[in-house]
Amino acid sequence: MEDTDRKRKSGDNSEAFEDGDLDLCLCTPPPRRPKPPIQPPTLPFLSPGPPQHYSPPPLPPPPQPFLLPDFDAVPPNATAGPSAATAAAADPPARPLRSRRNPSQAPRGANKSVTVPPPFPWATDRRATVHSLDHLLSQNIREITGEAQCKRCEASQMISYDLVSKFNEVAAFIRARKHLMHDRAPVEWMNPVFPDCGSCGQPNSMRPVVAAKKRSINWLVMLLGQTLGCCTLDQLKYFCKHTKNHRTGAKDRVLYLTYLAICKQLDPAGPFDR
Repeated sequence: MEDTDRKRKSGDNSEAFEDGDLDLCLCTPPPRRPKPPIQPPTLPFLSPGPPQHYSPPPLPPPPQPFLLPDFDAVPPNATAGPSAATAAAADPPARPLRSRRNPSQAPRGANKSVTVPPPFPWATDRRATVHSLDHLLSQNIREITGEAQCKRCEASQMISYDLVSKFNEVAAFIRARKHLMHDRAPVEWMNPVFPDCGSCGQPNSMRPVVAAKKRSINWLVMLLGQTLGCCTLDQLKYFCKHTKNHRTGAKDRVLYLTYLAICKQLDPAGPFDR
């Protein structure tokens, strides 16, 4: 009895295996049934139509061969010679070359006379030219006069300058400041100061009257009064044109050349070269 309990507690089941008839067999899974094959879908029956013919697209034309011109070959109509119209169209007449004119050259007006009647006793018979200082003093011409008009009341009166003293004043101004001008007129020449009006008393209002005809402009009276700046650019270019001076550029440059040219006419030996 005790042995039986001991075996039961220790888990010894050998007797159970000995006593019981146990049938042991290997369990195998049931065989798999093969799946039926998948039938392809049936398509509806189409009746055959008329036969169709496939036409391929047309091929592009072959490229044209590049041929160099044969310069040695003579065209068949070359012996007859081209017509005048064809030759004129193919080879237009060349324009005649025109020589470039130097702006410092003298005017080439064929219809204008070289000399003109002197508009003033101190002017010569050449346009934009005055006599030298020695010639004027030898002719006892010491006062230079000109007409001026007030900008306010438009009263006109004659103004007069002493030739020697006023010219020495202009010459001294050029000697002192020529190296600072750089071929340009200073502010004092570009914006001149005019005499006061004797009628209405307006200061800085007596503007010199500039003649409508350029050959009748009183250049010397405006030089002595240092009022050449009231001339227009076209009038200053006229002076430089007839004195063989460069007349292109801004007004301050042309005005500077006008001052030097008139001073050079009065005193050819003075320091009035460019």
